[in-house]
Amino acid sequence: MSSYFTDLAQQYIDGEWRPGTGSWDIIDFNPYDGEKLASITIATVDEVDQAYRAAARAQKEWAATNPYARRGVFEKALRIIEEREQEIAEVIIAELGGTRLKAGFELHLVKEFLRESVNLALRPEGRIIPSPVDGKENRLYLVPVGVVGVISPFNFPLLLSLKSVAPALALGNGVVLKPHQNTPIVGGSLVAKIFEDAGLPAGLLNVVITDIAEIGDTFIEHPVPKVISFTGSDKVGRHVATVCAANFKRSVLELGGNSALVVLDDADIDYAVDAAVFSRYVHQGQVCMAANRVLVDRSIEAEFTEKFVAKVKTLKVGDPSDPQTVIGPLINSSQADSVSGVVTQAIAEGATALVHGTATDNLVEPSVLTGLPADSDILRQEIFGPVALLVPFDGEEEAVRIVNDTPYGLSGAVHTADVERGVSFAKQIDTGMFHVNDGTVHDEPLVDFGGEKSSGVGRLNGESTVGAFTTQKWISVQHGRSFFPF
Repeated sequence: MSSYFTDLAQQYIDGEWRPGTGSWDIIDFNPYDGEKLASITIATVDEVDQAYRAAARAQKEWAATNPYARRGVFEKALRIIEEREQEIAEVIIAELGGTRLKAGFELHLVKEFLRESVNLALRPEGRIIPSPVDGKENRLYLVPVGVVGVISPFNFPLLLSLKSVAPALALGNGVVLKPHQNTPIVGGSLVAKIFEDAGLPAGLLNVVITDIAEIGDTFIEHPVPKVISFTGSDKVGRHVATVCAANFKRSVLELGGNSALVVLDDADIDYAVDAAVFSRYVHQGQVCMAANRVLVDRSIEAEFTEKFVAKVKTLKVGDPSDPQTVIGPLINSSQADSVSGVVTQAIAEGATALVHGTATDNLVEPSVLTGLPADSDILRQEIFGPVALLVPFDGEEEAVRIVNDTPYGLSGAVHTADVERGVSFAKQIDTGMFHVNDGTVHDEPLVDFGGEKSSGVGRLNGESTVGAFTTQKWISVQHGRSFFPF
């Protein structure tokens, strides 16, 4: 595993591994034990320019390559991940503090999305559109946008990098990837290494490990990329969208959430408890789709709460490399302090802590809070950590109102014995995704993924991915002579 953090602690530009030329280093730490994993000299504005120029040069030939030949790269990348799966899992555990369960979950999804990328190379299809003009043939081609800039987050860095990088490449584009500073290897240079070993032509994929303190908005403003795919917070996403709009670029924004899991009065309580605990505490709650809020009909509140609290108390907190661990560390001390601050603030506002987890360095034990005042801002914000808010309600109408009372609209779930009742409930929620009798955390290659309100703009997966990374080109052919009025 250590070779990943030595060999890959570099920039990857135009097919070459090289150090950055910035004046300072990004230090990559293990969030569980504080071990220094790597030191990476940051990329400068000039290196971001080199990366984009390399992608633009390589993209023309790549786009002209037979798509059957292109897809072979993705087939080989999939085999590489399958062969190195255990090694990669260890790197995820070390760099993210992800548990073994989480590493396996992420790698499963990575393989599913790579399988879909194999097919994406063949997906774009043109159209012949009728014309009111005699003898005119209208052809509508789907063509690559050119170069895509990808900015990925720290929570599922391999998945959420590949989820944009692989389809963009499969559809004939060049890519420059900027991973999060806390996950430069898993989210950045590991992706480059996989595709390099899979035979992707040099220059098509570039990885720049850097910080806005060094490059400002250069990554977004640069004239080469036509699309910026960003996954992260709504605050940063708002800025990305503004800069993209000012520079006539398309942006795909997958942002935060404040999802609710709703338990109606006829639900299977034991099953709903299992779904809610997973939906809130998977990867320490550092998931945009996590169920921040668990809404329970007041008629079953007591039984649900007792069973929910009992299950949360069984979750093992500690070393993420231990297969029994469910709750590992948060990504850094800032996140840990923020989550602890939310619990303190909630209690100060009148909430009752049914479970009050303590914090040791980046390890934050789970908390369960109830009794928050209805006007509390905490009920409306994203909590990126292991804190569940239990909220009782009286009847479906009140539940719908509470679920929608948030700036976000990403995911959610409802539990009920009547599937159609659940579907009817789901239709009333202002959200991009909603699940009946399941958890809130789902992502599938063929199903459009994205949110409403402050949870983002645009969709990925399925046909939406094709739309995100291609553009339409109208070419008309006039058979015979056209008529001109002068």
